[in-house]
Amino acid sequence: MENIISPEIILPGFRFHPTEEELVNYYLKETVLGKNLYCDIIGFLNIYNHYPWDLPGMAKIGEREWYFFVQRDTRSGHGGKKPNRTTERGYWKATGSDRQIRRLTEPKIITGLRKTLVFYTGKAPNGNRTDWVMNEYRLSDTSILREDIVLCKIYRKATSLRVFEQRAEEHALSSYVAQNNHITVPLPLQHHDYGTNMAQADSDEHGPSSYSAWTTMTECFTHYGP
Repeated sequence: MENIISPEIILPGFRFHPTEEELVNYYLKETVLGKNLYCDIIGFLNIYNHYPWDLPGMAKIGEREWYFFVQRDTRSGHGGKKPNRTTERGYWKATGSDRQIRRLTEPKIITGLRKTLVFYTGKAPNGNRTDWVMNEYRLSDTSILREDIVLCKIYRKATSLRVFEQRAEEHALSSYVAQNNHITVPLPLQHHDYGTNMAQADSDEHGPSSYSAWTTMTECFTHYGP
């Protein structure tokens, strides 16, 4: 029987926000067992043939998170076979240890595992980190596996306001140094303690702000100016 798309999926306001337990215990497990899901909303795709920023247009559903079933490719190496997550112009690198996915009603039961990876352009180990992230879900019970299939959630990590502020600070200071080449100011700016007390007091009272950054820059110019 061919999978069908539930009518409510095309209705305005419909959102697909499954929990991790639902992703593993229903969508992934049913697919691994060869069962037809009621709704065909997660498709199969070899995501390693594509750039991560091209994947949103290939997903069947999603706004900020996009889901795919992936049949893993493995390569032989030290310690046995390992998943091959390299692409034509980059690679996915794992970060941290795997997280256990447990049943909400029976916390002692582990239904799956989640691995978090970040996409890097270039070749390992000297690639350039991007803000594209993948959560790779796999079943913990390997005895029921017919094929090595995982469920991948792709999303773009939001850049924090503080990162933008820090970049602006460094750019402003670099421009100042370039225009006054007789001044030597070590970079990056955040590695110095100029104005720390004033900035910290302002941060404690009002939270991180541009005032703190400006105070730091002013102190820096005072120490290194003409």
